[in-house]
This record gives sequence, structure tokens and C-alpha cells, in this order.
Amino acid sequence: MADAADVARWQGWRAARAASLSAPDSWLGVVGLFWLEAGANAVGSDPAAAVVLPAGPARLGNLDCAGGTVVWRPADGAPVPLRTDAGGAPTVVEHGALAFFVIERDGRLAARVRDRDWMARRPFAGIDAFAYDPAWRLEAEWRPLDPPRTMEVPDVGGDLKPVTVAWLAVFRVGGAEIALLPMRVSADGIFFVFRDASSGRETYGAGRFLDAAAPAGGRLLLDFNFAYNPPCAFTPFATCPLAPAENRLPFAVAAGERRWTDGH
Repeated sequence: MADAADVARWQGWRAARAASLSAPDSWLGVVGLFWLEAGANAVGSDPAAAVVLPAGPARLGNLDCAGGTVVWRPADGAPVPLRTDAGGAPTVVEHGALAFFVIERDGRLAARVRDRDWMARRPFAGIDAFAYDPAWRLEAEWRPLDPPRTMEVPDVGGDLKPVTVAWLAVFRVGGAEIALLPMRVSADGIFFVFRDASSGRETYGAGRFLDAAAPAGGRLLLDFNFAYNPPCAFTPFATCPLAPAENRLPFAVAAGERRWTDGH
């Protein structure tokens, strides 16, 4: 039997996910991703612009990139230095319902464009999930890896990024010992990317994300009921990591969010 407190916490998480995905700044409103070059990058609705907006003037301004710094030079205003997302929240430039900001990925800069009126054209009806199942609330052993190992993590663009891993979560499913390697470990918690036998059928084909609280006493709680779709499930303009080969599970995880389809 599921614990009432666990179910209530899961229901609250589901409501928060729905609110986030239906908000003006949802991933569903991301309408473009444009890699920037050194020098001036034209921004506007002109198809020849480096950053093409879906509406507005042909030339809204330029994004000037030099030595890792970015300056926004609007056609009708003073220049504004922009923060990228490398150190936290980036500076957002707004034009009506449109907004863009600069992200940094592996030393490269890109402008990500949002349409905050996206709900007017493609209403979000929510995302399905499996019913809460306490069988997928699993305790894992948090084992150190000595020496640490490096795994190659693919992303949606086809690039591989080496990630050094010093720990692994070991748990049992159907009597078999299973291990998951974390993508990120911090004092705030552990982040995993995994794929399973439901991927591409009942769940998103590229895999799902899972967060876990920081381990205590060498143990870690993996609650797959909280497995969620990555941003690239909702827009082609995200830069998501995909599940490494080490985290491809041979069984179906019938817990967490199901596959989302536009118009669902």
C-alpha cells in the first residue's frame, strides 16, 4: 500500500510540473536556438539574420560577441551587457511577447528565443503519468568508485561529453542488482539520466531525468515515481543530455511521467 504522505507529495509535484509547463516561460514556448559567432550577430525577423525572430522588425539589433562577453546593441537604444546562463540566471531581452537570452554550452554561445504567448496557439492540456506505485520507491546503496570512471554522455545534438563519475547507486529489481551512474553530484542532491524498456513506447524515447536527495549513511532513495521528461521532450531547441550507455535499464520502469505528444 502506498503511504498517504508519499502520494500527497507526488500529487503536489505533479501539480507543480503542470504549472511550470503551462507558464509563459515554459519549454513549450521555446521557438528557436541560434549559435552565435564572434562579432556582430543580427537579431530580427529577417530570414537572413543570425537570430531569427518569428515576428517584429527585420532588424531589432545585434548581439556582439567577443572573448566570451556578449553585448546587446538594439537598433533604437543604448548597448546593454548581457549575462549568460553560465553563472545562473541570464539577462533576458524582451520585445513584446518575444524574449531571448544567451546560453553557454561547452565554450559556445547561443541565443534561445521564447514566445510567451505560446499558449494562445497550442494550449497545454497536461502530461500523463503512471499511477503512483510504491514498488518503484527503491532504496539504493551509494557506493564509491575507486578509481573514478569516465562515461561518455551524448546530447540531442549528437555530441559526446565526458563526465567523471566517483559514485554509483546500486539497487535491486526482480532479484537482479542494478547500478545507475549519476550525471551530477552536489550537496543539494543527485541527478540521473536513464533510459529503460518503456522508452519510445510509453515514455519519452531519449530517456528521463530523476533527482534524488543527498545520500545519508551510505544509502540513497530512488523514487522513480518522480521520473520526468527532459526539456527536449517538449521542444527541439533544448540542449539535453541523453542517457549514457551505462544507464540503459533492461526492464520497463512503469512509473513517473509518460511520453508527451503535442495536442495531448
